[in-house]
Amino acid sequence: MTTVELLCKLIEIDSTSSLSNLPMIEFLEREARARGFGTRRQEWTDAQGVAKANLIAVRGPSQPAVALVGHTDCVPFDPAWEGALKPEIREGKLYGRGSADTKAFIACALGAASATQSLPLQLIFTADEEVGCLGAKRLLETQLARPRFAVIGEPTRLIPVLGHKGYCLAEISIEGAEGHSAYPETGASAILAAGRLLGELERIGRELLALPDPLFNPPQTTLNVGLIQGGKAKNVIAGACILTLEWRPVPGQEVRQVLGLVEKACAALSTGRIRAQVRPLRLDAGISVPRDSSLLRFLAAESGNQPQTIPFGTELPQLVALGAEACVFGPGDIRVAHQTGEFVPLDELQKAERALVRVIETFANR
Repeated sequence: MTTVELLCKLIEIDSTSSLSNLPMIEFLEREARARGFGTRRQEWTDAQGVAKANLIAVRGPSQPAVALVGHTDCVPFDPAWEGALKPEIREGKLYGRGSADTKAFIACALGAASATQSLPLQLIFTADEEVGCLGAKRLLETQLARPRFAVIGEPTRLIPVLGHKGYCLAEISIEGAEGHSAYPETGASAILAAGRLLGELERIGRELLALPDPLFNPPQTTLNVGLIQGGKAKNVIAGACILTLEWRPVPGQEVRQVLGLVEKACAALSTGRIRAQVRPLRLDAGISVPRDSSLLRFLAAESGNQPQTIPFGTELPQLVALGAEACVFGPGDIRVAHQTGEFVPLDELQKAERALVRVIETFANR
C-alpha cells in the first residue's frame, strides 16, 4: 500500500477515544510485522471498562536509537458528518476524522519504515492521548521503550516544535445549604458563592500576566472555567455548585503554583455555611526543547521551517522523561484537526515522510 492508501485505511477505523483502540492496534501490528518489526503490546482496561493498548514495534536491537511516536485515538466527530470515516481526496487534500490528528503521521511513519528496511527503528503507537496522554504515561511507568531520539507526530504544519504549555484540570466543589428561595435566611447559596469565587479566579488570571514567557501567544499561563453545574430548581436556594477549571502553565512554572492560589481562594470563601474545596484531576507541566537540540535543528533544516511553540499539549513530556531527545513534528494543521471537515494536504504528507526517512538515516546508528 502507498502512504495515502494506508492513511485511508486508518481513517476508516473509528478510533474515537471512548472506544477500544484495539482495531487500530491490530491493523498497525500487521503492517509493522510486514515491515520486519517484532511487536509487543501493553494492554489495560480503562476506567470505563474499555480495552486499550499501546503498541511497541522494534526492528533491529532491543532498543533502537530512533522512535517514531503517534497516538491512535481521535476526538469524537459529529454524527452528521457522513464523511468522517469515509476518506475522500479533493483538491490535493485528504479528508476524514484523524486525517491530520494524527493518522497522517502514523501513515508516514509506516511509509518511512518501508523505505529504510536495513536500519533499526522503533514505532510506538499509543492510546488515549486525546484524554490525557494516558497511554504515554503508562509507557513511562513501565519503561518499555527508551529511545535516544523520538519524533512525536502531531499536526504542526511541518514546523518543529520548541515547546508547549502544560495542561492542568481541577474540579471545585462548593457546598452551601438548601432552602426556600422566598426565605434567604434558610439557606446559603452555593451558586452565589461560586460567583464570588469566579471573581477571584479572574484576579488570579491577572496576576499571572506578570509571569510571561514571550515564546507563547498568549505569553502567560491562562485560566478557564469551562463548566458550571449547580442548583435543583429556580425556587430552591442552591446547596451545591461545581466548577471545572483548567489552566495551561508556561514551561518552567510549577504546576501546583496556580493550584495553591486556587486553594487559598477556596479557603477564604469557606465561611459560615459555605465550604469550597479543590480536587486536581490532571497536572501536566509545560515543556521546552533546547534550541541546540540536534533533532530540532535537523528537522528545521529538512522542513525549511523555523522552530516554534505550540498552544496544545502532546506526549513530548513523557518521551523526554524516558530519556529521549525528542521533537514534535508532523503534517496537517491543528486548527482543522478537531472539527468537521478535518483534512491533511497531500503535499505535506509526502514532505513529512521524506523528513522521517532522513531522520532514520541520520540518527539510527548514533
